[in-house]
Amino acid sequence: MQKAYRYRFYPTTEQESLLRRTMGCARLVYNKALAARTEAWYERQERIDFVKTSSMLTGWKKQEDLDFLNEVSSVPLQQGLRNLQKAFTNFWAGRAKYPNFKKKYNGGSAEFTKAAFRWKDGQVFLAKCIEPLAICWSRDLPEGCEPSTITIKLEASGRWFASLLIDTNIAQLPKSDKSIGLDVGITSLIATSNGDKIANPKHFKQLRKKLKRVQKALSRKQKGSNNRHKARLHVARVHAQITDARKDFLHKLTTQLVRENQTIVVEDLAIKNMVKNHKLALSISDASWGELIRQLAYKCEWYGRELIKIDRWFPSSKRCGNCGHIVDKLPLNIREWECPKCGANHDRDINAAHNILAAGLAVSVCGANVRPDRESSKGQLRNTRKGQKQKPK
Repeated sequence: MQKAYRYRFYPTTEQESLLRRTMGCARLVYNKALAARTEAWYERQERIDFVKTSSMLTGWKKQEDLDFLNEVSSVPLQQGLRNLQKAFTNFWAGRAKYPNFKKKYNGGSAEFTKAAFRWKDGQVFLAKCIEPLAICWSRDLPEGCEPSTITIKLEASGRWFASLLIDTNIAQLPKSDKSIGLDVGITSLIATSNGDKIANPKHFKQLRKKLKRVQKALSRKQKGSNNRHKARLHVARVHAQITDARKDFLHKLTTQLVRENQTIVVEDLAIKNMVKNHKLALSISDASWGELIRQLAYKCEWYGRELIKIDRWFPSSKRCGNCGHIVDKLPLNIREWECPKCGANHDRDINAAHNILAAGLAVSVCGANVRPDRESSKGQLRNTRKGQKQKPK
């Protein structure tokens, strides 16, 4: 099983200069290939694949104004074209939007395969670099494992990270007889069928005033000035602080849930549609339900647990967990309600978690399949407005 280990590193002046030039060249090649493919499709209805863009790259390297492409490793440039091909494959299959052009100030990344780096004595030597990367080894790699791919990423905040992809055997957790149902929310991030509620930390709300202050300072700086560049870094660092706090909390929560339970049941929510409600979009995005379910999915796969997704239209909140009666209406402002049939008093979220667990166990036992995953629509074109394919921004 493939697993990525992410570390922060601090490049020397020479390494930083070379890596920035490599990312700049990779970004240039990606954007030129995207422009060529877009032009070919909208003007001649012609599809250009990876082989043709790779031939274009060979021609670009021979041009005088693009001669600097030969000064960096060719592997990240080729990997960028492969990533572009993957983006178009996802677009034609309806799994993603049309690829966008990469921007300089969003940071950058470069992917190095085994042909472009050397692994020696637990150190990484990238192509055209004499010294190894000064990586902060916050955790050790599994014994006997060597990275097959190394991705160097520069964040907008100025931090450098290296992701090492390795093939390893992940030890399965001992089997447990516990099962749990999860109902996600805004006030409480999750309510469990055990009767517990995990409060929503609201990381964005905690730093919203600070973010507003640094963004106001950025808007006052003259475009193109050094002070504007410094202010932009301040804004990016606040965003990074919010992201790091949110991911740290979610990783700890999902790891605890996977370790303690053999079966985890959640709802298959249409989060992209839910954030279209402008009154709840900020709160839903801050709660990061999608990331929560994504982490549960791959951690259950790693450690031999079972994750069940039930139909999003299942009336988990309006159904009485005692007698099964379904009420007609249950507005969001009603957090507790009494069943008109059996008289049982329910906490809205806890009752929903109980119903989600019951539905998930029924699906597991009967072998029934709920609404199919999005991946089942492979090969089908996504329907866009007025029948037209979405153009790049």
